Amino acid sequence: MTASLSSRPARLASSLLLATLGLHLPAGAQNAPTAAPAAAVPQAAPTGPWSLPQAVEYALQNNLTVRQSQLTAQVNDALLRQSRLQRLPTANASASQTWNYGTNVDPLTFTFQNQTTRANNLSANAQLNLFSGFQVRNTIRRNTLDYEASLLDIEQARNDLSVNVASAYLQLLLGEELVRTNQARISSAQQQIERTEKLLRAGSVAESNLLDSQAQLATDEVNLVTAQNQRDLARLQLTQLLNLDAQRAAGFQVLVPNLPDPDEMPPLDEDVTGTFATAQSTQPQVRAADLRVQSALRGVEVARGAYYPRLTFGASIFSGYSSARIGRKLTGDSLVVPAGFIYQITPTGPQQVQGLFAGVNQPRFETLSEGFGSQVKNNLGKQLSFNLSIPILNGWQARTNVERSTIGVKQAELSAEQTRLQLRQTIQQAYADALAAQRRYAANKRQTEALTTAYRNAEIRFNNGLMNGTDFNIAKNNLTAAESGMIQAKYEYLFRRKILDFYQGKPLSL
Repeated sequence: MTASLSSRPARLASSLLLATLGLHLPAGAQNAPTAAPAAAVPQAAPTGPWSLPQAVEYALQNNLTVRQSQLTAQVNDALLRQSRLQRLPTANASASQTWNYGTNVDPLTFTFQNQTTRANNLSANAQLNLFSGFQVRNTIRRNTLDYEASLLDIEQARNDLSVNVASAYLQLLLGEELVRTNQARISSAQQQIERTEKLLRAGSVAESNLLDSQAQLATDEVNLVTAQNQRDLARLQLTQLLNLDAQRAAGFQVLVPNLPDPDEMPPLDEDVTGTFATAQSTQPQVRAADLRVQSALRGVEVARGAYYPRLTFGASIFSGYSSARIGRKLTGDSLVVPAGFIYQITPTGPQQVQGLFAGVNQPRFETLSEGFGSQVKNNLGKQLSFNLSIPILNGWQARTNVERSTIGVKQAELSAEQTRLQLRQTIQQAYADALAAQRRYAANKRQTEALTTAYRNAEIRFNNGLMNGTDFNIAKNNLTAAESGMIQAKYEYLFRRKILDFYQGKPLSL
């Protein structure tokens, strides 16, 4: 007996947890959130047996893949904010201090000198991008689309995890039911051995019948161990998805809901085309693929912006200080410096006057080093500028980038088409699997009913010594195989049916 419940590609459904326990999606739950969710804080594990909603909610809060997707969305959010801030002007300030030794050029007077000087250069500049081929605008739009796609990636990661958890949960329920079924068979085999021993002591049956019953008990015990191993493996897979530590995983138990049989559920909807039309308008992976196509188209516009000229406006202010710069300071005193004889104008011409001299008042100055604040004030300079850059030939870089971006659009379109193809094939496969499981369940149920009657008849004949142990064990093993097949078909059908219900937009309930 094998208890396999294969889970199809993880992109099957969004919130299969809601499907399995009859919860409904809230309005707008499938829409992308408007802000990047922070990486969730790990949630405390519930006490007692776990329900499926508890298991899925805990996995969504603690699974590392989902939290990594959330961090990726936050990175894209930061890139979007940065691209929006590129519309603002840039401003920078700088300051430097240098020491010059030996022969050097004074940075302010530009004269050669041979002395040690200290110089400071101070500057501040700002630049505003006036036109750059609309690259900033298109970059913002492209990053907006990438950010929205990353939000849908979070939703898809949550959906994938929900599907995996639900599949593992159902696999564990299947294992539990197979264990209970095999335990009942062992109990029945033990009772059969006790009856056979009494009949043997009474001389009603041969000793070989007892030996055959004991062999059947050993076979049932092997089947029980196999079922227990499969159950334990399913529990391990589920606890790994929940990211539980060893202590919590050791005591992990699940609640067993009352699941209906396939023949008790409404008929399966055969409109695969309609299911696909509904699914492709709601599934996050499809919407994310479409957003990435639009993002690639914006990438082409960004690349084409390199063909256009660039116009920027700049403003700067600068000043400096040099210890070699000196100034003169007026002391307030003055000297009369002889300038020569005084002449008088006479009828006969200018004549020198004895004893009188002309003089000029000459102010007194003191040579001092000019102070830092004074130099910064006196050396202050300002500048405004417009800069136009026209691309002419740059190794065909712009053309190559446009070609690469155009190819990127085609790749994004193929990826979107592949996503839709995979979704359609997944729905078709889920429908085919559900239909096959339904048919298999119905056939196994009819077989089980027939083999149950045959087994009861064989048991009566065996107890009366009219059937040997080999034939009786064959009848019992046939019934066991039919019951196991019916149980597996039931869980397979439930899993596929819930996926189809979700894709069809129906309320997911049991």
